[in-house]
Amino acid sequence: MSQYTDRYWDSADGLRLHLRDYAGGDSGDSNRPPVLCLPGLTRNGRDFAGLAERLSPRWRVLCPDMRGRGASDFAQDSATYNPMQYVADINAMLDQLGIARFVAVGTSLGGLMTMVLALIAPDRIAGAVLNDVGPVIEAEGLGRIRDYVGKARSFARWDDAAQALAAEQACAFPDYTHEDWLAMARRLMVADSDGQIVFDYDMKIAEPFAAPGGEAGVDMWPGLMALAGRPVLCLRGGLSDILSGETLAEMGRRLPDAELLTLARIGHAPSLDEPQAAAAIARLLARVAA
Repeated sequence: MSQYTDRYWDSADGLRLHLRDYAGGDSGDSNRPPVLCLPGLTRNGRDFAGLAERLSPRWRVLCPDMRGRGASDFAQDSATYNPMQYVADINAMLDQLGIARFVAVGTSLGGLMTMVLALIAPDRIAGAVLNDVGPVIEAEGLGRIRDYVGKARSFARWDDAAQALAAEQACAFPDYTHEDWLAMARRLMVADSDGQIVFDYDMKIAEPFAAPGGEAGVDMWPGLMALAGRPVLCLRGGLSDILSGETLAEMGRRLPDAELLTLARIGHAPSLDEPQAAAAIARLLARVAA
């Protein structure tokens, strides 16, 4: 298992935010841009542990917890739980770490953040993976997310948490075993001070997301186009209710040099540990390093 360092940075409004820094080891090439992994709405940096462990022998991998998630501080003002603030937090992290360029790997919300980052400073992005998200977000998927986000629940045992996830999401991951669900639970949840298993995010992140436009707030097609001229992988779960096949095809039409990949029997969102996804990310990084 690759080693990482827990690091912290400060947001402009005074929050202490956390990231895992997989430094790349002795065999890493310091001239390569780091891989920045941006998680989904209710997720955290642990979501990318498998990817980081595969890449970190040669690449530096940064896995931040956005505000209100994981080991990062909760915001006092829930209105700051929005994509533009998350992007501002990431830019503060990059500046404080002295990182000029990076490869972005964005899952769901993290993919929206990647497109916003490209709009703001396209030259900082050396390549990008958009994982099961695009400029058009399907209403069915948004409705499903709004139904569960921000609803606090607790479980007495990790097995109970895994079974609850399986009951809710089996349609998105029909081939998952109990061990897969248990691994997902450990990425999504944490044991609190009373020993209860709870979701590892501030329930108030649901407040701005519930408002119309809270999922993005801007037209994202220009953000996609801002990625032109660099290696891009657009990844879709074949069962996704967030990214449609039609939107994926249009993304490919507008970015003809991008690689498009659909994973069968996977919903929202692929873990990036699937063999096809891992191979596609390796191809993208080979292009970045060329």
